[in-house]
Amino acid sequence: MNRTPASLLAIALLSVPACATSSSPAGATPQPAPDLSTTAPNPDPRVGLRAGWMNPGEAAWNLRVVSKTPPSEKFYNPSTPGDRRLTNSDLAFTGKFAIQGNYSGVQVWDISNPSKPTLRIAYVCPGSQSDVSVYKNLLFVSGESTSGRLDCGLQGVADSVSHDRLRGIRIFEISDIENPKYLTNVQTCRGSHTHTVVSDPKDPANVYVYISGSAPVRSPSELPGCSGAPLDQDPNSALFRIEVIKVPLAAPEQARIVSSPRIFQGLTAPPRHAEPFDSARAARIAAAAAANPGAAVRVTDGTVARAADTTRPARRGGPTQCHDITAYPAIGLAGGACGGYGLLLDISDVANPKRIAAVADSNFSFWHSATFSNDGSKILFTDEWGGGSAPRCRATDKYEWGANAIFTLIDNKMTFKSYYKLPAAQTSFENCVAHNGSLIPIPGREVMVQGWYQGGISVFDWTDPSHPKEIAYHDRGPMDSTKLVSAGSWSVYWYNGFIVSSEIARGLDIFELLPSGFISRNEIDAAKTVHFDYLNAQEQPKLVWPPSFALARAYLDQLARSNGLAPARVSAVRSELARAEKLSGNARREALTGLADQLGSDAQGSSDQNKVRMLAAAARDLAATPR
Repeated sequence: MNRTPASLLAIALLSVPACATSSSPAGATPQPAPDLSTTAPNPDPRVGLRAGWMNPGEAAWNLRVVSKTPPSEKFYNPSTPGDRRLTNSDLAFTGKFAIQGNYSGVQVWDISNPSKPTLRIAYVCPGSQSDVSVYKNLLFVSGESTSGRLDCGLQGVADSVSHDRLRGIRIFEISDIENPKYLTNVQTCRGSHTHTVVSDPKDPANVYVYISGSAPVRSPSELPGCSGAPLDQDPNSALFRIEVIKVPLAAPEQARIVSSPRIFQGLTAPPRHAEPFDSARAARIAAAAAANPGAAVRVTDGTVARAADTTRPARRGGPTQCHDITAYPAIGLAGGACGGYGLLLDISDVANPKRIAAVADSNFSFWHSATFSNDGSKILFTDEWGGGSAPRCRATDKYEWGANAIFTLIDNKMTFKSYYKLPAAQTSFENCVAHNGSLIPIPGREVMVQGWYQGGISVFDWTDPSHPKEIAYHDRGPMDSTKLVSAGSWSVYWYNGFIVSSEIARGLDIFELLPSGFISRNEIDAAKTVHFDYLNAQEQPKLVWPPSFALARAYLDQLARSNGLAPARVSAVRSELARAEKLSGNARREALTGLADQLGSDAQGSSDQNKVRMLAAAARDLAATPR
């Protein structure tokens, strides 16, 4: 673990620019007025941004940069940009804290003042990417590296078999968040690359953790019972399964594996696709073809593909692991991004998830994560082609590659509708591909913010699953203008009114969504009424909006935007809401109830009947709210 002298850190901090929303020199920059058009800037300011570590060029559209905070001294090495041991990873939230994983441990930030986050603790405990989740007073941290130690030591593990090694999940008690108490760990045969905390509405005494391990199976001499044999040779093989850990909330130190569901069993090989164009590889393949005329090879349309690479499954086995699972307990389903497949899981019995559907796509390379629409009618999967360390957003990369795939979900059947990919071309020196994000609680719509590594962050609307559209973004220039150095947004999530991003090499970023031609101030104000006590994006919460005039006005703004109500009627309803807001007691209740009744009649002739009914329901809920 490289330690950074305080003097070097001070020098590095002086190089960090103030918040800026465009490619500009360091220093305070006035925030621009909101762009109320629905036309993206052209040319795209993300293209051609100046390279730099802490002082790159920046571009933002419909987002305000609230703060940019460099990593703590223990997780920051100014002399070695891109040091993988110091890589920031995923985020979890509890109360006023953002918990940021790092390949060398965990950082806890107090974000109660989003413009100036403060570090509460930098806990050094190496163990690979340190995926993080919280539940009440518990913190869960993944470990997969062969060098991770049970005692969090920095010396690593030299032996190929060692009982000092940690590959699995660590559990901490964090009632005093500045002094986390290491309670226990649960070892698994393949470690924990990621994990998902899942609460069971029917079992409040326990919480469950789904473990997704992607490392090779460890020796049974190190952890008894581990076997990497094919399933037909060993029915107890550690392949083709996930682990489910049960954590008793009254005694979390008794956490243990209670099931190992084989959710991949029986899947055939997924379709395959060609690799991105690589001129050197193309030359090698062409030379090989010339030397061996019997080897069918083609080079067309910027891609290189052997004739055998088609959209039909090859003769090989299906996936043996999941990269990540997003659980949605409110609807009893989970989405598994598992190697070459997107899986739909029934989690009505949380301890025993079952596969009920699977989709594959020849344009996808590595299914990475999933997000459901709030109503459960759609699901979005990401493709982390290149594992996050390669450029997959170049002008030469196909739109369908390294993107999101959006499916409708009806009667547990997933039907493909479209792809969404970051629309701004990035350079060959920027690792860029679809990665982690979450819904923004805009009522009545599906709006998502997503990290794209060095592609920055993109906010897009996928309410219409066939026509997703970008509506906001932030991006930096590459870390280096001569070579690829890993950086960028690992994950970005909406949390209690702000957008928080874990920047792999640069620290913690916080943004605020601005009103625009796509999202009104009322919609943003309604989103800010949704409050989380804690948030793990991989345990997707059901978004519920409390009664508010912002909520009613948000629906009205949407009806004005879609012409779901005539302009004169929109204006009249605005006036009625403004009048009712000034009233109290019976007068307010009667005004809002009368408005709801009128809207019920309006719905019959509207081109957007459902949205008018949502507005009417919002008015009725307000009427029932005492003032």
